[in-house]
Amino acid sequence: MVARKAVEKELTRDMIMDAARDLFVEKGYQQVSMRQIAKKLNYSHGAIYYHFKNKAELFYALVEKHFLMLDQKIDQLVEQELEDQEKLKQIFLGFIEFGLTHQSHYEIMFLIKDEEVKNFINESPMKTYQKFASQVSRLSEKKVSIQTIWSIFISLHGFVSHYLRHITSFDDAKGAAEYHVELLLQWTKK
Repeated sequence: MVARKAVEKELTRDMIMDAARDLFVEKGYQQVSMRQIAKKLNYSHGAIYYHFKNKAELFYALVEKHFLMLDQKIDQLVEQELEDQEKLKQIFLGFIEFGLTHQSHYEIMFLIKDEEVKNFINESPMKTYQKFASQVSRLSEKKVSIQTIWSIFISLHGFVSHYLRHITSFDDAKGAAEYHVELLLQWTKK
């Protein structure tokens, strides 16, 4: 390994988070150490601790960053000049596209369940779900219950989870995603 001062490229938080994401998805949270992350980057583990005090903090930073990306995607879709039902369709498709385009991000956000990080990741998913729920409620043609909104969200999540690691891009499942979304939209129409 190369000492921190002797490297040509300064180690950044983003470099560490990219390497950690891959290892967490590949091996699981418990099986990854800060030393393994440093080794993957060809740095000393001390260089990692300069940026993150421990593995849980690193994991939390990943989760926060990924949920921010999803929130930004939803915000971009909401800002489009479209009819409400078309905008809702784009939000549903956008959620699926995000999950299948950023598969390792999605796994970290929604599928890694570990007691050590459980408390860290409760807040971000709730904020994103609340944003999603408020848009579904606002854009629906009829008043939809919170149970219906939750069912739509879980259905979208199930779609993404089903295709994770089985396809390489959103385009591989785009037709099925569009059909699935059309079915879900029926719950929002008069």
